Amino acid sequence: MLFYPKSAIFAAYKMKLRDLEYRTWTYIRHVLTAWNTGGEGIHSPYLFYLVRFLFYDDNTYYIYKDIEYRRSCMLRAPKVIRTEDYGTGHYCERSVMEIAKTSLERPKVGQLFFRLIHYLSREAGRPLQIAELGTSLGITTAYLAAPYSRNHVWSYEGAHEIAQLAKKNWEALGLHNIHLVEGNIDETLSVSSARGLNAIPHWDFVFIDANHTYEATKRYVMHFIPLLNEKSIIALDDIHYSAEMERAWQEMKALPEVTTSMDLYHVGLLFFDKHYIHRHYKLRL
Repeated sequence: MLFYPKSAIFAAYKMKLRDLEYRTWTYIRHVLTAWNTGGEGIHSPYLFYLVRFLFYDDNTYYIYKDIEYRRSCMLRAPKVIRTEDYGTGHYCERSVMEIAKTSLERPKVGQLFFRLIHYLSREAGRPLQIAELGTSLGITTAYLAAPYSRNHVWSYEGAHEIAQLAKKNWEALGLHNIHLVEGNIDETLSVSSARGLNAIPHWDFVFIDANHTYEATKRYVMHFIPLLNEKSIIALDDIHYSAEMERAWQEMKALPEVTTSMDLYHVGLLFFDKHYIHRHYKLRL
C-alpha cells in the first residue's frame, strides 16, 4: 500500500492555503458583480423563468429532509476508509466525516439540481439521461435521482469504499434508478460502450465534480458536448476553486457550442440552446 510522503502532504497544505486565499478574493468579487441575481438583465423568457421560479424557490420538497438526514449521518461517521488518488497513484486513509465535510456539494446546489431535473423531466415528457462525474458519498446523486424514478442517473466514482457508502445511502432513500460506474473516471468514460452507454442517444443533464484540474475539466466537457441535445445542461462544480478551475470555466463558457452560461459561484451552468441570446450571467444562489 502506498501512502503520501510528508513532503507531499506539506506541499498539498500550502496549495490548500493558496487556494483558500484565491477563493476568498473570487467570492468577494462575485458578490460585488452578480448583477443578474433575481433575473435582472436576463432576456430569454425561458431562462428568466428558471431563475425567478426555480433557482430561488425556498419550498421544502418531500425528499429534502430525508437526503439531508443521510448527509448528517455521514458528517457524524468516524469510520476511516481508504481512498484512491488516480492522479498520483497513491492511497490515503480518511474518515467518512472528513470526506463529508470537505467533498459533499452544498444543500442549496443539490436542491437546485432537484428542481431543475423535476422541471426538465416535465418539459421533456420522457425519462432523462443524467450523468454525474464524482459520486462522493452519493448525496448530490440522490438529489439528481429523486425527482422522477423513470429517469436514469449514471454516476461515476473512482474510490471503491466511497462508492459503497453512496450505494448504502441510495438504498436507505429507496432510490433505484442510479447506475454506479466504478473505477478511474478517465478510463470508465472511454470504455463506456462496455456498459451499454453508447446506446444512449444524448445526455440531458451532466454534473462534473471529479478531478478539479484544468485539463481534466476540459476533457470531461469536451467528451460530453457531442452527446448533448439542444435542451441539455452541463453543471461544473467549484468553478472558482482555484486559478486553474477559473481558467477552465472561462474557456468552457466561451466554447462555440455554449450559447449561455450562468455563474452561481459554487457551480457554473452551461446551456446549448441556439435560440438563446449569447450571454454570460452572474447570480448569487
